Amino acid sequence: RPAPALSRAAMEANTSLWHSYLGVILSRERQRMEHFQRAEDILLTLLESVHARDPRFLVDYARNLEAFEFSLCASEDAVTLEVPLRVDGDTLRVLARRRGDSPEQGGHAAELSTCCLELCSPGADLEDWTGAVDGMEHCLLPGKILQHLKELLVSAIVRCQRLFLLQPGDISAENLREDAMELSLLIRGSWKPIRFDIVPVVRRQQEPLQLRRRQSDRGFPAGSLRRATEEVHFVPASPLCWRSSTHLPLLKLLRGVDSLQGPRLDSLRLLDQLREQDWGGQAGTGTLTFQHLKMVLLWSTELFPSPEDWQDLEGSVYRLLVILLRCLATQHLPHFLNPEENLFQGMAPDLASLYPKVESFAWDPQRFLRFHFGLHGFSGSCQADTKTRALLQLPSKDGFCWDTAYFDILLSQFQVFRIQDSARRSAASQLLARIRQETPQQS
Repeated sequence: RPAPALSRAAMEANTSLWHSYLGVILSRERQRMEHFQRAEDILLTLLESVHARDPRFLVDYARNLEAFEFSLCASEDAVTLEVPLRVDGDTLRVLARRRGDSPEQGGHAAELSTCCLELCSPGADLEDWTGAVDGMEHCLLPGKILQHLKELLVSAIVRCQRLFLLQPGDISAENLREDAMELSLLIRGSWKPIRFDIVPVVRRQQEPLQLRRRQSDRGFPAGSLRRATEEVHFVPASPLCWRSSTHLPLLKLLRGVDSLQGPRLDSLRLLDQLREQDWGGQAGTGTLTFQHLKMVLLWSTELFPSPEDWQDLEGSVYRLLVILLRCLATQHLPHFLNPEENLFQGMAPDLASLYPKVESFAWDPQRFLRFHFGLHGFSGSCQADTKTRALLQLPSKDGFCWDTAYFDILLSQFQVFRIQDSARRSAASQLLARIRQETPQQS
């Protein structure tokens, strides 16, 4: 279903529409950041009080990555804030456990296998946080640490209010739950409170990860992957076990993308606004999250490493779109650092209804690039294009459907390829010929 060729005047009007939509998004960013910083100041005041009561909980003032991520979001989603523990992670013995050894709790899927952290040289100042697990006597128990941190947070709120360091209504602790693997606080930064999910973390140096299918920093600034993954962060997975968190490594990679030329992050901003306004459910809440789109951007950075791919806003958005459509059609979004993990696992019914909305935008973005208030959600027709969907649902034999040439074919389908590299054009043509030969009924 190729779109009609656009005249020069129509192309200029189309470009203006994309940038006008982005301009409205960017115009609100400064105010959002001011709200975040006010909420962050309140939280740091609280954590300083916690540290004064128990110095084993450290205050990390370098929160620029969380602020950076918050500035990109269309909605005020929860902010994950890791509170480092004064524990020498390099002296711990790490005992990996199988995925089935302990139930996942707190709504988190295990990013890597869970593990136990044993103190090789038990210290007197950590005895109240340890216990026996699998025959080991001196293991750090996340459940004990979380309970202690929760008690300190509650007492710190009361203390700071008595000293007039906090005003009534600045903080709400009503979301603190006994069984959660993070401690949620609602903090007033503006008319709408911001939710901070506080997570204790044990830091440990590690060898650079041997990432599957990735031998270099393809598409990223040199050294980005090594710097992002040289330190492992263990966070609670259950009252007894820990898991390796990719929260900060992914944010470091996102910051690396920000240093590259082209409107890459603007593409993320624009798609996240569409997710919030048109692709979500009631009041913008839906299956697709900002975290999913962030993962799509990281994959697009690797799969489209050429600066030629990121010269204009429309083309940049479509780089993310073709990857997102492939993941929605196959109901499989691989984690960027752990590709064996499917971030769309168990979401099939919702993804099926979301796919035609996203494809409708890909075919006719002008219908979406406008702000509306009141009812959320796209209300137009969402009939999917059968030929496009057949191409998107091709089985991935030998990984050829997770390759630049395959996504170049999809870009050509939407008439946004515009690449002069003869080698890439040849690779896409050869792959298309192979697809037609192997699946003639879908050609």
